[in-house]
Amino acid sequence: MERSQPPTQPAIERLLSDAFGVEVTIRAFENLTPWCVQRTRLSAGAGQVPVSVIVKWLRKHPEGLRTQLSQVHTERAALEFLTGLGIDLAPRFLAGDDTAGVLVLEDLCQSVPLCELLAQDDQLASAGLSAFAHTLGELHAATVGHGDSYYEHRRAFGAVDPRRERERFLGPKWRETPAFIAAMLGVPLSVRVERDLATVLATFDDPGPFLAFSNGDAGSNNFMFDGVNGRLIDFEFAGYRHALADAACLYVPGPAWIGVVDAITSGLEAEYREALCQSVPQAQDDRQFGLGIAAASLGCAIERLDRISLLDARLSGDKSRAQRVAALEHAAAAADAHRSLKDLSGWARSVAQALRRRWPDTDIEFQSRYVPRW
Repeated sequence: MERSQPPTQPAIERLLSDAFGVEVTIRAFENLTPWCVQRTRLSAGAGQVPVSVIVKWLRKHPEGLRTQLSQVHTERAALEFLTGLGIDLAPRFLAGDDTAGVLVLEDLCQSVPLCELLAQDDQLASAGLSAFAHTLGELHAATVGHGDSYYEHRRAFGAVDPRRERERFLGPKWRETPAFIAAMLGVPLSVRVERDLATVLATFDDPGPFLAFSNGDAGSNNFMFDGVNGRLIDFEFAGYRHALADAACLYVPGPAWIGVVDAITSGLEAEYREALCQSVPQAQDDRQFGLGIAAASLGCAIERLDRISLLDARLSGDKSRAQRVAALEHAAAAADAHRSLKDLSGWARSVAQALRRRWPDTDIEFQSRYVPRW
């Protein structure tokens, strides 16, 4: 990823001075690499001027990730929407330049990304992971039924398609990926597997009572924890979708390998489900909840295979290949535990076995990088 140039110091000072109604000056910068994010320390001021803020700006990226002005608008709209609902589960929006693509946000300076805590494998990681599951449930419960309000606010920044937001979780190639994988690996799609694939699509197209607000990228790298409380960050792809799409990261390993632990026996599922049930009583129904978790987990694992040709060309030992195998096997385990989508689960296991044969370096026993201690 290539970093673009940050906004100038005078530009940030003007934004903050206008936002706080007093003259604000900057005394230091700290680049939070590799992202286009900067911790900006401010001179002591009057009123509500904080000691430091976070400045974000658009980046340059060879694949076009987070380079669109609409992503800045989405994050601003999302944070303002949450503040308007009185939800304190994300940093506050402080100021922004909608034309230049600059955001100034509350600095969660006492917090640490969950992914860093998980790497330490200590008691703080246990507390952070528990808080993460509960915070996801809180966010979903608190935002159910407020979709019209969010999209009305979002449309002030430009057109938006709520249905596309619901489908984003599965990715643009999801419909084609299973058939491509089946042909490539010789693992055919039976009529029953095709039926389960259609069920996954239908589940996300019509979430019913599970339609809730999401930051669009739930994961351990986007959750900040201070030892007691946690908050979600990075709302560039925020929107309303099936709540359990976010919960998939508790079951299926992502880039930071969160989810290799069993979400059920570890208590993470119970943490999330208890919070969600405050506004979504249907989450108490094992059949409805189980279908959502199975669809989200298998949908997530299949979506990660959309780049399989690229992964196939990588050198033996590349961790991204092992991650795909682990994702398939853990997604299948989640579906089996909830007795849902058994044919698609079986197909996912067969694909994982085929990949282990094709990529001998992935034919290993996966070890959890995080051991729960409750």
